[in-house]
Parts: sequence; structure tokens; C-alpha cells
Amino acid sequence: MSNTSSYRVGIVGATGAVGQELIGLLLARSFPLAELRLLASARSAGRTMEVGGKKLTVQEAKPEAFDGLDIALFAAEGAIAKALAPEAVKRGCLVLDKSSAFRMDPTIPLVVPEINLEATRSHRGIIASPNCSTAIALMGLYPLHQLFGVKRAFFATYQSVSGTGADAIDELEAQTQAYAKGEALTKKVYPYQIFQNVIPHIDSFGGDGYTGEETKMREESRKIMGLPALKVSATCVRVPVVRAHSVAVNAEFERPVDLAAARQALAAFPGASLLDDPANKVYPTPLDFSRQVKCGVGRLRHDTALDNGLAFWVSGDNLWKGAALNSIQIAEAMIKAGIPLKAK
Repeated sequence: MSNTSSYRVGIVGATGAVGQELIGLLLARSFPLAELRLLASARSAGRTMEVGGKKLTVQEAKPEAFDGLDIALFAAEGAIAKALAPEAVKRGCLVLDKSSAFRMDPTIPLVVPEINLEATRSHRGIIASPNCSTAIALMGLYPLHQLFGVKRAFFATYQSVSGTGADAIDELEAQTQAYAKGEALTKKVYPYQIFQNVIPHIDSFGGDGYTGEETKMREESRKIMGLPALKVSATCVRVPVVRAHSVAVNAEFERPVDLAAARQALAAFPGASLLDDPANKVYPTPLDFSRQVKCGVGRLRHDTALDNGLAFWVSGDNLWKGAALNSIQIAEAMIKAGIPLKAK
């Protein structure tokens, strides 16, 4: 890529929830755009969308749609990423993918830029973003790992319905309205009513009893932090919250944990906001961390069941740090560090 100061960017899945967030964030963060190309399925092609005061026509996401682009932000299902990402790379494009399609491929960097930006230096055209819960949990865990050396971690998630998609947001809203009117509550998206309920089931169950989401949290945490043997156990739970996920983390470290040092490390970490004054009811909530760049970390305390243990709570926006924002931050950080966007 030439040293131009602006970039031609395409968004795959531009009409979906994460695609919409990508568009808004690119504009809000003044990303240096020479062109923005909106790509989606054939049925969405031809639609016009207003972006920054201009009307843009949605094009069908097919191989030739990537011609001339510098960066393709993929906000589509894994099958679409698998089919189209290599085509984009062939055309000289850097693919930043938020799906699970490439995360565990050993040849593809899985990146949270505050943690392992250096991994992008070896990219071959595709860089993966982690699962939303993993990204949010690590905004609390990683700075503590840097200080104390993490040995094992337990995650219990409180995941919002927007993680499932627009249909799930509609279902929660419809059930809330039906309850208020004394009508029967219907369900289509989830196996159980989500209103006034929590569902300990995200993704499909594996033979070991863990769901795909729980397994992703383990494997992705290991890869991003470069700790292939890290012991991780996760329980992922859907809660009747519209936006932003929360994670209760219990972690055991190699070295004794100093609470004051832990708070200092979190306050200094670029991806975290420390909100930790429980006596004054100060701690993060999903409502407060919706549409926030940083993830909130609080409720820090010595873990009473683990040696050198720390218990804490993280809330973060699953559509931002958990998806759209992380991809944009990777591109921004690579440009700032002078890391080539073109594959080696």
C-alpha cells in the first residue's frame, strides 16, 4: 500500500447490526476514508443507505466487489467469511473478520490491539477478532496478568440479547409488551422465554458439556494472551438485557495479588475504565457501558477460594469492543504503527 493518508474500505454485512455499528464508528472516529463501499447479500443489493449525509448504494458481496479496496471489514456469518475473505485477499485487501471462521487457524492472527498488536506483523491478509465475551473479559484480565501472571480463570457471563441479533431484541421487547398487557408470551429465537429469565445456553453443546461459546472463551483467551496451557472454565448465560455483556471473573495468579497495584494497572490500561468504589455503589453496569469505547472493571477483591486469587466484574459493549470497534481499532493501530496492511 502506498503511504496515502486515506483508505478505501468495504463493509461486508453492512445492513446488519454490526455492519451498522461499523459505519457509525468509522464516521465517529474520523477514520481516514477515501471510499466506503457497503456490501451485503444479493437481496439487500440496490438498497440505498445514508452515510454521513451521502446516499450510498449497497452492492452485492461477491469477489469482484473487493477490487480496489484496501481494507474489508467483515461483519457477516462465518460461512460468508470463509467464502469471500480469501477472494478479498487475492485482490490485495486486508480482511478484518469478526466471525469465528478463522479465529483458531494457527496461521491467522487473533487480535485485541491493546494486548497483541504485534501478532498482526505476520498476517497473510486475514486478521480475526475474538468472540464478544472473550474481548470484554480480557480487558479486565490481561492487565492483571501482566502484573501477577495468570494461572487459571473462571468466567461466568451475563450476555445481552443483541449478541444473538435483531430478532432477539425484538423477542425480548415483544415479551415485555405482552407481559405488560397480560397477554401470552411467545418465543421463537430462544428455547425459553428470556423476559424475567436467564438461559444458561449460548451456542450448541459439545460432548464435554460445554457450549461452543464457553469453549471459544477458553481457546481464544489462550491464543490472544499467548498462554496455550492456561486453565479456563466458562459458563455463558443469556440475560434479559438489550445491549452490553458482563462477565464475573475469578482468577488465580502466580504471584501474590496486591489490590492497590491491581487497581492502578486497570486504571492505566487503554481498554479499561476502573469503576471500583462499592461503598458508594460505584461499579460497572451494562447500561452504563453501552456505546462506550472502554470496558468497565470493578468489584475488585481477593478471591476467598483461590490462592493469589482475585475476583472482579467487567461490563462492555458486545457490538463495539466485542465486534465492530475491535476491528476498527486493529486497523487504526496498524496504520499508526506503520504495519503494512498488504499481505506478505
